[in-house]
Amino acid sequence: MAESTDFLKLANERQSDRKYHDKPVEEEKLNRCLEAARLAPSACNAQPWKFIVVNDSEIKNSLAELTTSGRLIPINHFTRQAPLHVVLIMEKPNLTSKFGELVKSKKYTLMDVGIAASHFCLQAAAEGLGTCMIGWFDEPGVRKLLNIPDNKRPMLIITLGYPAGNKRKKRRKEMNRIVSYNSY
Repeated sequence: MAESTDFLKLANERQSDRKYHDKPVEEEKLNRCLEAARLAPSACNAQPWKFIVVNDSEIKNSLAELTTSGRLIPINHFTRQAPLHVVLIMEKPNLTSKFGELVKSKKYTLMDVGIAASHFCLQAAAEGLGTCMIGWFDEPGVRKLLNIPDNKRPMLIITLGYPAGNKRKKRRKEMNRIVSYNSY
């Protein structure tokens, strides 16, 4: 059994990478990342997700263009560098999960998609790969480019590749600012 510090080390090493080498990602590493996401827990076991792996360079570059904001807001211009993009689609929840969402006024499907994305990215870090989750993109353009049905929603684009940048020191709030016991 692995020591608990192994996971903390992995969580500390995982970062949003915005610079990649042009080295291709091995299929077996990609498949382990997808398997980690597939195994993620979800409310009422709804598993409300689908992953579209974009490995065709022409489609990937078109997708990358849909993540940038042109020249006005200089974000996400790194996406062309990543060898792969994985688009995380939010599917409809099962009846039990949907009922729970209505009764409790909580978006379980959003939580589930986030957990699956986190599993994917942590497995990628374990494989020596870098990722960046992108939520800023032209959703209608992505939907059209990837033939996503109108009743499905692309929630995240995850870039995947071998990171070319340096590891950054994590800046996180101190534990005593985010944790309390028995009361707020």
